[in-house]
Amino acid sequence: METIAHTRVFQVSGGGGPLVEARRPVAAPGPGDVLVRVRAVSLNARDLPIVEGRYARPVPRGRVPLSDGAGVVEAVGAGVTRWQVGDRVVGVFHPGWLYGALPGWDTLYGVQLDGWLAEQVVVGEHDLVAVPEHLSFEEAATLPCAALTAWSALAGTGPGDTVLLQGSGGVSLFACQFARLAGARVLITTSSPHKADQLLALGAEVVDTPAQARDLTGGVDLVVEMGGGGRSIAQSIAALAMGGRIALVGNLAAGGGMDLTAFLARAATLRTTTVGNRADFERMNRAISAHRLRPVIDRVFPFDQANDAVAHFRARTGVGKVVVSVPHRGEQRPAGFSGAAART
Repeated sequence: METIAHTRVFQVSGGGGPLVEARRPVAAPGPGDVLVRVRAVSLNARDLPIVEGRYARPVPRGRVPLSDGAGVVEAVGAGVTRWQVGDRVVGVFHPGWLYGALPGWDTLYGVQLDGWLAEQVVVGEHDLVAVPEHLSFEEAATLPCAALTAWSALAGTGPGDTVLLQGSGGVSLFACQFARLAGARVLITTSSPHKADQLLALGAEVVDTPAQARDLTGGVDLVVEMGGGGRSIAQSIAALAMGGRIALVGNLAAGGGMDLTAFLARAATLRTTTVGNRADFERMNRAISAHRLRPVIDRVFPFDQANDAVAHFRARTGVGKVVVSVPHRGEQRPAGFSGAAART
């Protein structure tokens, strides 16, 4: 394996300590592989337990975290046909999952594989999609997990449907944007007046509780469930209209709470959402491009401040995605990009 350079990365220190900067050799891309110079990465809820040493699966010390990144193709290996040097690309969340059903959980960035919190990464040519032309690298880096999860959760949603979302995390924000594009009525729960103002600007109706959403609508058609077990799932079932659906995205509240009698009484459907495959990602990006949709970004941190980005994300004081930028001299951003704020 030929080493062509060394690159900076941040890696987990083990025991929940801060990320540690390191230098690692970069291998020349082998057959079917692509070397990407990373321009931006974004954080997701799964990244906190990985960094803090409490993820559900073992994370070895020294693992590079973060699953979501975008950049420029810098070199290609033998036989690569999908990409050329200079192409703008964004990584898929599940490497190897191109279409069909999820094959398993054994190739996750930040767990079994090194992630994207690096200046350069080598990935398979099939584990990348093109960046929508109107998006910056910072915006594109928000798409692989949160956006595609929201897109998948909303499958089957159309004009006149009512959708209940929980909180102002990345998945809920993207779900709000996609549901609005589909012509649905969107209700979001939040207890923060500051966040409520920004959610209203996205076209959502803000409610205090799922019960209030049911009172306003007579029952919602879809709940994008972030909380999972315990009180959250029980409230979501109670908020459903007859024949309503719950898309289970997260399970932040461990335990039960699933009242099967109440669930059956609603004639409801429950399905899990496991982000999505590459074909789903490409389909979503076509919609993003057609509608010129722009992700909601709370704040962009420079690469050297990766630990500050993690701390800011942990505080959950903002609305929108937290991004780490890897600037490059001469980089051109799409006109109008400011590095913050939400636009739809």
